[in-house]
Amino acid sequence: MKRTFCADLGLEQGDPLAGSAAHAERNLLISWPRAKWTRNLRHAHDMPESLMQTLDAIAAGERRVNLIHRREQADASHQVFLMPERRQFVVPRAELETFLAAWQSGAPLTAWEGVQVEHDLLLCCTHGKKDKCCARNGYRTYKELARTVAAHELPFDVWESSHLGGCRFAASLVLLSPVRKYGRITPQQALPFLQAEARGRRFLPGYRGDSRLTPAQQCAQLAALGFLERRYPAANLRLQDDTGDEQRRCILWQWEQGGAHGRLRTVCETTAILRVDMCSDLDDGPTESLVWHATQIVPA
Repeated sequence: MKRTFCADLGLEQGDPLAGSAAHAERNLLISWPRAKWTRNLRHAHDMPESLMQTLDAIAAGERRVNLIHRREQADASHQVFLMPERRQFVVPRAELETFLAAWQSGAPLTAWEGVQVEHDLLLCCTHGKKDKCCARNGYRTYKELARTVAAHELPFDVWESSHLGGCRFAASLVLLSPVRKYGRITPQQALPFLQAEARGRRFLPGYRGDSRLTPAQQCAQLAALGFLERRYPAANLRLQDDTGDEQRRCILWQWEQGGAHGRLRTVCETTAILRVDMCSDLDDGPTESLVWHATQIVPA
């Protein structure tokens, strides 16, 4: 019997990537063996209950908590990252709760401080206990990303990650920091994706948008970047105006590359699609969701 996957259904439905890039700017990442992850993005089967409660309390504040993994990381100690501060720590498992208490209280963290994070962190969701698409698509892409970064000496630090949101877009990726979110990245796209980001450009076939923007603005941003890609592939965009209502937005951008500059007006409108957000929702069937599409883009 052929298995059904939410990522395949989303692709067939034309579920757009643009407008789906919501993600917290402030992140706490803790390495933990993937085999021990539960369905919860920040819990593991062998975590003390007190640690899980601490992580839940941190997540209830203004910082997202994810577990990360790679094979060479020792089980008895943990790599801990604070982003966008770009701070890295090495913490023995027995000291993890002490470390978190010290961090929350503002105490010095010198005993655990590692080297400053030099490269962007590239997280690829492989959280199979959360969604089977992330196990199937995510792990294949993660392996190719890690291999490509090593082979081409590219400036990224690649990790497997627990749930990043958007399982229907597997393989789902996020670069930190600042946050740049991607979906439907295949192993074949690993090299062009990494090369684009290494040059400071967005890889448009998989780009979901800037997490600091609204969904409509993310949609407009991707349309504007696509419009400029042929002549001005490294253009910087600055949001100038956004007017309209919940169904239609007119969004104005100022763009600049080198000595060239101009303005673009984009119109984005909502349409309804039937979609399944996760494989666990397959038995319940699709539900109606509103998504944004760019319907017009012209020089202003």
